[in-house]
Amino acid sequence: MNETVDDRPDAERPIFAALLVPYRSLGRRGFTIMMAAFALVCFGSGAMFLAQGAWPVFGFLGLDVVLVWWAFTASYRSARAREEVTVSRSDLSIRKISPRGEVREAHHNPFWAKFRVARHDEIGITRMSVDSQGASTEIGSFLNPDDRESFAREFTRALTTAKGN
Repeated sequence: MNETVDDRPDAERPIFAALLVPYRSLGRRGFTIMMAAFALVCFGSGAMFLAQGAWPVFGFLGLDVVLVWWAFTASYRSARAREEVTVSRSDLSIRKISPRGEVREAHHNPFWAKFRVARHDEIGITRMSVDSQGASTEIGSFLNPDDRESFAREFTRALTTAKGN
């Protein structure tokens, strides 16, 4: 039996760890099917206009296909962003990974850290950040409202535990 034991001191052992990723409702397979159907409709419509002598419409419909493909590709590229949030008794770490793979890290002392949540009556949470000692780090700006609520609830609980309250 192969067991892993966390040999870190209690102060460094994670109380909370979360990987935040942007949500995309359409997977790769769905994207392929949607683009094929859209291209087929545009080609069929364009062929009708071409037969009527309105040849520029065919080109513009082709441009529509290219633009929709480009927009979805850009959306999927931006979905590669990640945020890793870890809370222990001695450190609150926020590691942000951009879609290009660039990494930025922020560390806060959990005892001094304040979790700030901005709310709107109709939308819910609009902004979350960790503030301490003159530094502020925004968290989960790409999350949907439901995910922001659940993250805020669990993160608040973890921060309270780390402070020993």
